[in-house]
Amino acid sequence: MKDLKTISMALTQLEEERHIPKEKIIDAIEQALAAAYKKDYGKRGQVIRAHFNLETGDTEFSQIKKVVDETTAWFPEETETAEASDHEETRDDGRVRFNPEAHIMLEDAKVVKGNVALGDEVVFDLETQEDFGRIAAQTAKQVIIQRIREAERESIVGEFGGRSGEIISGIVSRIERGMVFIDFNRAVGVLPPEEQIPGEHYRRGERLKAYLYHVEETPRGVTLRLSRTHPRFIEKLLAQESPEVASGVVEVRSIAREAGSRSKVAVFSTDEHVEPVGSCVGQRGVRITTVMNELGGEKIDIIEWSPDAHTYVAKALSPSKVIDVTVNEEEHKAFVEVADDQLSLAIGKGGQNVRLAAKLTGWRIDIKGVSADAITSSDGESVTLEGEGDDFTPLKELKEALKEMHADDSKEEKVEDESGSENS
Repeated sequence: MKDLKTISMALTQLEEERHIPKEKIIDAIEQALAAAYKKDYGKRGQVIRAHFNLETGDTEFSQIKKVVDETTAWFPEETETAEASDHEETRDDGRVRFNPEAHIMLEDAKVVKGNVALGDEVVFDLETQEDFGRIAAQTAKQVIIQRIREAERESIVGEFGGRSGEIISGIVSRIERGMVFIDFNRAVGVLPPEEQIPGEHYRRGERLKAYLYHVEETPRGVTLRLSRTHPRFIEKLLAQESPEVASGVVEVRSIAREAGSRSKVAVFSTDEHVEPVGSCVGQRGVRITTVMNELGGEKIDIIEWSPDAHTYVAKALSPSKVIDVTVNEEEHKAFVEVADDQLSLAIGKGGQNVRLAAKLTGWRIDIKGVSADAITSSDGESVTLEGEGDDFTPLKELKEALKEMHADDSKEEKVEDESGSENS
């Protein structure tokens, strides 16, 4: 009874600590006992099962035979080796090689059990044995360890497999050759160099958040593949800070990211009463600041997604101010005009701003200043336009439009001055 109490406590501990159901462990014990019995008292080719009673500690053993006939089994010729095997030999027609230790013919099975049918199992009780040899005991031990590992692996896959695509948090356990290993109690996460934010440094013992993008089963166990550079990492961080994003009222439509430097996120609200950009930025920028701090200070531009390509491209180039956008549907290209003093801002350092805008919108973007004669393209090419200086037609029209606007403003100011004089 003392041994049974110890076993019961061990089962409870495994269930609580490793989340392995008691039924799985008892099944492992029964398989181990069956393997030990077969090792010492069984025959090659036998199918032996054990039933372990946790309350009494008794174990019952039985031999299982599958019911077959001439349509489901074939008999080896006299010249063939008829030695029983632990593995079923199957022909191309689906029939299995008859093994008297594992199979029983239908007519013989009906003598034992009247209502038996093809494919059923017939159970024959075996003599109970309690004394097993050293080799059999070692076999049982290996079976139990193997089954518990398999059950634990299934449990881990079941737990973390359903969390793929989410942010998980763990403790940095070790760093080897640039690989960061993160401990999640029952599983280990791997953050390879290419999935790390450039410039970040990690220390053993620190808590780290990462995006789980793949759960991998290996002979050594379950490995969690992690990333801190994945674009969806930003989306999930925004969902943690913004209830509107978490509930789906505000949708993240597109993300363009250069990890560690800058990202652009296009958001859209399904509720006209909810402002999407403000929901992500938060009051005084508190929400977006929290996200940027988690990413080591990475700059994040939140823009409002629009079905209109002109508006979408213009907003994607923020913080620069766009004068005009012309789109070419066939080439899927957008031509953008900005003021001279906005050109460098629109392009960004090393072309980063226009490059991210192009990736965000899916449009190839060409930018030019209104007084320049060259376009800086999002793919890094420089294209010279026809015409030069003030003779360039779009620029000429723009200057005339500005001149008219200035004249109208002057007239309005003059009218106001005259009316002011009359009143005085």
